[in-house]
Amino acid sequence: MKSTPGLLTAAQLCALALAIAVSPNLLAQQNSAGKTASAKIRKASSSTADDGEFANFADWKEVSSFIDQMVEKNGFDRNELVAMFNKVRYVDSAIQLMKPAPASKPKNWAAYRARFVEPVRIQAGVDFWNTYADALSRAEAQYGVPAEIIVGIIGVETVYGRNVGSFRVMDAITTLAFDYPNTPTREARMTFFRGELESTLLYARDSGIDPFTLLGSYAGAIGWPQFMPSSIRQYGVDFDGKGKIDLRNSPVDAIGSVAHYLAEHGWRTGLPIVFPATLSTDTSAENRWQAFIGQGLEAKFPLDELIAAGVVPGVVPPNDIRYGLIDLQNGQDPAEYWLGTDNFFAITQYNRSFFYAMSVVDLGRAVRVARTQ
Repeated sequence: MKSTPGLLTAAQLCALALAIAVSPNLLAQQNSAGKTASAKIRKASSSTADDGEFANFADWKEVSSFIDQMVEKNGFDRNELVAMFNKVRYVDSAIQLMKPAPASKPKNWAAYRARFVEPVRIQAGVDFWNTYADALSRAEAQYGVPAEIIVGIIGVETVYGRNVGSFRVMDAITTLAFDYPNTPTREARMTFFRGELESTLLYARDSGIDPFTLLGSYAGAIGWPQFMPSSIRQYGVDFDGKGKIDLRNSPVDAIGSVAHYLAEHGWRTGLPIVFPATLSTDTSAENRWQAFIGQGLEAKFPLDELIAAGVVPGVVPPNDIRYGLIDLQNGQDPAEYWLGTDNFFAITQYNRSFFYAMSVVDLGRAVRVARTQ
């Protein structure tokens, strides 16, 4: 997915994190008057940042073209869509939250981990696991994903349903689809969010719900696991057997959907996740290990090759699988290193961050240990 899925949960972003890699095939256009989208905003005097601003989205040239596509491709009624987009509000806070943070402090894994692997979240995880133990066991049996990893993801994403987001998804996604901030990936991101807007409307129509009732993150991620709308349609499962996929109100559906998502993104049953490692201080290694840093989100190197480059496993890992070298920077302190398997990198498909994936692993492990005490 995410949330994607630093943390853009749902999510923040299951599928949002994949947007960087999207090849833009729908380029943003200037409106007919040559004005930027932001200049079209007419602020309502009583609105707040979360409530958004009236923007007359249906009058935007790009939105009108999108409506035409939805009518032709998906059979929507044009007048209904025009009326709908006239109710959509522009959410400036979503724009501001999407802007890259200024480069300042170095990344700090210890500080990041402390936000998620902490007593309140661990106890909430224990309660969640105890309450939904049967569903977690069933998901593990069906999809091969351990209960602690499912628990870790839902805990990191929303503290087990406590923080699911209060933005109207239609407002947030429409804003980002047509006025994403000016970044190097702007066109690709707008293409991505237009796809998510299409998925939002299709999901609402298929589910028989008003799309304006969908609440989520500032990026449009929804429910306990913070799935983007396209991920709900593709990976969501009716795990509680009630005849519909409801990630907003059914923790059991969330459990099954997270497991299904990971299984579809490379999770291998029974495969370990990570092994601790250090780097050799032998000068003959000549820092050859550096060539293995930043080599993508996949396990592709033989263990012997990593060891020959100066990577020293803390335990003896299997020699018949491949690994990726994970570097967790710790500010001014020495970085932490791990060898990640395919299962570690499956978690990064939920959110493209080593910090995120490792916090999921550590939180899930901490909850499992706390349950036995």
